[in-house]
Amino acid sequence: MSTTYPNLIDGQRVDSRERTPDINPSNVTDVVGEFARGGSDDAGKAIASARAAFKKWSRSTPQERFDVLDRAGTEILARKEELGRLLSREQGKPLADGIGEAARAGAIFKFFAGEAVRVGGEKIASVRPGVEVEVTREPVGVVAAITPWNFPLAIPAWKIAPALAFGNCVVFKPAELAPASPWTLADIAQRAGLPPGVLNLVMGPGSVIGPALASSPDVDAVTFTGSQDVGPGVAAAAVKAGSRVQLEMGGKNPLIVLDDADLPTAVSVAVNGAFFQAGQRCTASSRLIVTEGIHDRFVDATVARMKSLVIDDALKPGTEIGPVVDQKQLDKNLEYVAIGQKEGAKLVEGGGLLERDTRGYYMAPALFTESAAGMRINSEEIFGPVASIIRVRDYDEALAVANATPFGLSAGIVTTSLKHASHFKRNSESGLVMVNLPTAGLDYHVPFGGRKKSSYGPREQGTYAKEFYTIVKTAYIAP
Repeated sequence: MSTTYPNLIDGQRVDSRERTPDINPSNVTDVVGEFARGGSDDAGKAIASARAAFKKWSRSTPQERFDVLDRAGTEILARKEELGRLLSREQGKPLADGIGEAARAGAIFKFFAGEAVRVGGEKIASVRPGVEVEVTREPVGVVAAITPWNFPLAIPAWKIAPALAFGNCVVFKPAELAPASPWTLADIAQRAGLPPGVLNLVMGPGSVIGPALASSPDVDAVTFTGSQDVGPGVAAAAVKAGSRVQLEMGGKNPLIVLDDADLPTAVSVAVNGAFFQAGQRCTASSRLIVTEGIHDRFVDATVARMKSLVIDDALKPGTEIGPVVDQKQLDKNLEYVAIGQKEGAKLVEGGGLLERDTRGYYMAPALFTESAAGMRINSEEIFGPVASIIRVRDYDEALAVANATPFGLSAGIVTTSLKHASHFKRNSESGLVMVNLPTAGLDYHVPFGGRKKSSYGPREQGTYAKEFYTIVKTAYIAP
């Protein structure tokens, strides 16, 4: 019998008639648990609960909020191996990555515990005699947090923790593909001392729960991380309902490798950014833009490194890359491999199915050469371990190709030239820039977000989170 996990609404465990099985992508015969499959009625009850709890929680002291978030962070960190194993079992990323993500979630809660007592204001002299002006920040209200399956602990943490720190109440909708670790995160946060209704968890189909949250007039803010296909619809519904909106919607991230790059660094950065965690990162390097002088050596060295990659069960020691998350994603990846070949790109490594001791969604990372910027494999987000190399003449052409995309999340360059590194940092049309580092891999205490169609609204994480989760109030006072 699989463990069953109910929704968490108004401090109560609320089950449903239908449940969704959580399947281990490394071993499809392993069912992690059965999770409640809620509907719009459950979303409505959760919103009403959050609305009722907001009056008291929004007036709680910074110390009260600090204590709750700090206790939650402490428990997450104490259980990081357990949580990391659960995450890797249900999502497929290697165990070391799962444990690292759990530790990051704990650190995020600890960081925002501190932010709860650091919310400041201003006292400004008025231009009118005898009048005082105060500028303060107040919580927004009820926040709907809709999160994806690729970072099922970290992304919920960086949405829920700041919302709670600044006095908001939350209705949290995790992805159906990986619900166990976010369920556990919400349970930890509730048991850390949150009053009923301050944090509610509603699981179920995104096509049902998402619109119910985004279109509700009783939701004050919607924060969404997901695809470009879904994000604009969430935004339209939220704006119509009068909610503020924050969207993160993926990328088609470039990594430039210049002739002067250190070759081992370039290969390490490219392989990590493109293929680790099975390429299932919105910041993954899917376009490798390489100048002519280093191109052939870079291809040979990258292929050699790819041949040595250990692709296996996420929980096995030594695994570098686990399976992709499910059959649908695997089929999509294989379809894009076929599209790349049909478009005329040369598949030089990988791209096929792999068999392992257990039946899972295993795929050999794919690398294309002789690809052109206009190909679909270079313009559409695949969200899998598929990367293509675009040969260019020089830095100027590389920069132009890197920026020629409707996305603008993360971009990287590998070079020993301070001139080119500095120019790229200033002229890259992306929200995140990496120099001699993978395009994926971020700190928890600094702002995260992109430009163009990758992101909409204020940044996430760090001190910049207050721009979304608080409202500025200006008060005039006369004696």
